[in-house]
Amino acid sequence: METFEELLTERGRALLAELAGLTPGDELAVATRLRRHHPAELVSAAIAQAQLRRRAEAKFGADAALMYFTPQGVEQSTRRSVAEWRAGRFAELGTRRLADLCCGIGGDAIALARRGIEVLAVDRDPFTCAVARANAEALGLAGLIEVREADVTGLALDGFDAVFTDPARRTDRGRVFDPEAYSPPLSWAVEAGRAGRIGALKVAPGIPHGAVPADAEAEWVSDHGEVKEAVLWFGTGAGAPHRATLLPGPHSLAGGALPDPPAGPVGRYLYEPDGAVIRAHMVAEVAERVGGTLIDPMIAYVTSDTLVHTPYAHAYELTDVLPYQVKRLKALLRERAVGTVVIKKRGMAITPEELRRQLKPSGPNSLTVILSRTANGPLMMLGHPVGG
Repeated sequence: METFEELLTERGRALLAELAGLTPGDELAVATRLRRHHPAELVSAAIAQAQLRRRAEAKFGADAALMYFTPQGVEQSTRRSVAEWRAGRFAELGTRRLADLCCGIGGDAIALARRGIEVLAVDRDPFTCAVARANAEALGLAGLIEVREADVTGLALDGFDAVFTDPARRTDRGRVFDPEAYSPPLSWAVEAGRAGRIGALKVAPGIPHGAVPADAEAEWVSDHGEVKEAVLWFGTGAGAPHRATLLPGPHSLAGGALPDPPAGPVGRYLYEPDGAVIRAHMVAEVAERVGGTLIDPMIAYVTSDTLVHTPYAHAYELTDVLPYQVKRLKALLRERAVGTVVIKKRGMAITPEELRRQLKPSGPNSLTVILSRTANGPLMMLGHPVGG
């Protein structure tokens, strides 16, 4: 803590500024020079912080150059785009004062404050609180963010019109899969979410749908096609139990009540729903939008003879639909001089890397190969992604 506080001084900030933009290969020489004029502990802390800032750029963009991090904070904090989307939802729901429980280094609190929401950010770890406080100050948001060191389970939640909880889902032994082993447990976080007019709590994307409370709206969020998190919302007045949100965009699809679509033969186009759509069990909503059917009742591929552009699924125009056979696929790639192969698969044990080694593609052309289990046996579907 003492060394971290030194980083916040004028001398510490000057050290960090000097280390900004350095490549890892330059750090040793620069560290040797800096240790001639500064305490070795401070130089080491500054170098570690500079490294964390580089890692954090993927999540926080330009803000990372001004912020302070812990290794756990970089790993577990909410990506800026996701935090901004959630803060926007809170703002649209009329939130003015919010309790951010298990706030970590303050990523969500920052996004909320930028929407004009007054935030009480609470964490039980004193060092994490110091980092969150430094981040609020560094980004000019200290007037809207109060950081408090406390056990969230003992906090009085009256006086807030919204509560957001991000329980710890990791221990020293690794990831926690049992929601009641979260810290605090899911059951407590659910009650905290119900305590205010609006509530939300962050959960693992793989949460079983059976664990979602009946009065919650469950939202799955993906960023650039990668599912990042799930959130249980209370008090939103949502008419649908599930929501899939895709960033950037944003594109947000509410539903979850449609019956599963039927399976049918593979048509001219194949649609691959976004991961958030699949996690939200909303493939039926995509099938309805494109007028399609499934290729198999248990596989999340939708097919249609009609091209309908939708942000909720990637479309592929198919040129070949054949029974899966490595020898035949290898021959087709050779005939078409295909050297770049994108391999996608569902319901089949083979890995894309293993198959690519067997195919040994060579040539100037590219092709997408989609493998899937179906009731009529495994298929290989060849084609190209459709833009738009």
